[in-house]
Amino acid sequence: MPPAPVTEAADPQGAFARFQANRYRRLLLLLSAVMVVVSLLGFLVNSRDPQIGAPLRAGLDFRGGTSIRMELACHDPGPCAIDERLQLPVVRSVLADLQLEPAGDRQSAPAASSFNLQLLDSGEGVLLRSTSLTVAQAQAIEDRLAMAESLGPFRGESTQVDTIGPSLGDQLLKSALRALGAAFLGVALYIAIRFSPLNAVLALGALVHDVVIVAGLFAWLGQLFDVEVGSLFAVALLTLAGYSVNDTVVVFDRIREADRLQPQLGVIARIDRSIAASLVRSLNTSVTTELPILALALFSGGELRWFAVALAFGIGVGTYSSLFVAPLLLGLLKKDTEAPSPSRP
Repeated sequence: MPPAPVTEAADPQGAFARFQANRYRRLLLLLSAVMVVVSLLGFLVNSRDPQIGAPLRAGLDFRGGTSIRMELACHDPGPCAIDERLQLPVVRSVLADLQLEPAGDRQSAPAASSFNLQLLDSGEGVLLRSTSLTVAQAQAIEDRLAMAESLGPFRGESTQVDTIGPSLGDQLLKSALRALGAAFLGVALYIAIRFSPLNAVLALGALVHDVVIVAGLFAWLGQLFDVEVGSLFAVALLTLAGYSVNDTVVVFDRIREADRLQPQLGVIARIDRSIAASLVRSLNTSVTTELPILALALFSGGELRWFAVALAFGIGVGTYSSLFVAPLLLGLLKKDTEAPSPSRP
């Protein structure tokens, strides 16, 4: 008895098996170009902002300075009531008329208006960032906040003061940039050896594309919500680089296998089939990876939350570029001298 024919419903890839990415090539590449342009615009806006003066709002790790973290005592033994939690305008008003003593004859004290304030744990704590403060200046800020009746009692034993010198911050920034550059170089060499120099250029371009877009998101977050980037952001970019390259290698390997097994098809047809074959696998991997990261973004706070946001957004962008940027550009750059693509792959 002959075996039953395989129906489309039994196809594990389903509708994705017939997906032809090159039919939507202009739209997909246009979307990518728009995201890059918006990111570059964010860098430009931040660079012209006198309070930032750089493409990204650098955090304490990179520019140096002092951070003061204080927590309310109202969560002993339970959480703060809604009317007891900190409000950012109230904290700013308490510090508005604070006059700090200068550290020396040649060094003026930072103004209270220059402080970067952030509420933690839904208003149960406050994080203040400033340029480097002396012990006396930091103590004066703590005393002002602790004595303000409008803010409520703080837990003195939970107060945390950290200071990073500008030279150390500059060293951390340079180390992060060197690590990112080394990752890019390693990726280019690996792809060039395993595939071809053209594949290496496209993989490196897709990686730069991912980093620019993720950094562009944080450029706008820094401009609109005072979000700063620090060493954890650099870790997120390095993690993104490894994830994105893994997806790109899988798609390139599918294309190479199609070149060997289906030489009768044109380059565009082989690339379409390779993308379709990788699509479900890449989406499943991305979704299962995103779930715990999104949970971390929702239920954590401070720098850890923004680390998770960078990673979650970066994985999505990396999956997109691995499927719809590098392979489609490969089809444009490789001269299709073989048989034309059939109407139905």
